[in-house]
Amino acid sequence: MTAVTDTVRNGVDTGTMFATLDLIKAQPELAQFQFRATNRWLGGAHNRSAIKGFYAAGGEDASRTQEFELDAGEPAILLGTDTGPNPAEYLLHALAACLTTSIVYVAAARKVTLTSVESTLTGEMDVRGALGVDPEPRNGFQRIAASFRVTGDAPPEKLREVVERAKARSAVYDMVTNGVPVAVEVATD
Repeated sequence: MTAVTDTVRNGVDTGTMFATLDLIKAQPELAQFQFRATNRWLGGAHNRSAIKGFYAAGGEDASRTQEFELDAGEPAILLGTDTGPNPAEYLLHALAACLTTSIVYVAAARKVTLTSVESTLTGEMDVRGALGVDPEPRNGFQRIAASFRVTGDAPPEKLREVVERAKARSAVYDMVTNGVPVAVEVATD
């Protein structure tokens, strides 16, 4: 009789995950990715980003059949009409989503079955800087607080270790806490 091992934990195929990690260790050039987004202004504070193609594992990925559309705007108090979350709120979403995904992957790799992962992120901002009315406050968040509630089949210490490891591996956490150079080009007609 052959024992069948369930390789899916927390919705993650751990067999595929470990095979992917082994492949990238053996062929580091496959780790080079390029993600892209395009954006178009629609009027006022309303704009829309489209995300579909990306470069991965040595070539252009064609697995997505439809593009994702993300509308952004501003609340009325910031001269918008609530056509979508504002860009700062998208940053909070990106950080929460990346940390959550990292928690799920780390837990799966460490044989922890999760029951739930919930978070609340709060970004504090003095908008005077972004509005140009006072040069003293920075334009962006002065502080971000993230609170996670994680439950699963492991003791609290192990769940905390999973979160710490996830924080250390989260790409968006790294970008937010360490910054990233941004090159801006402008074309005019």
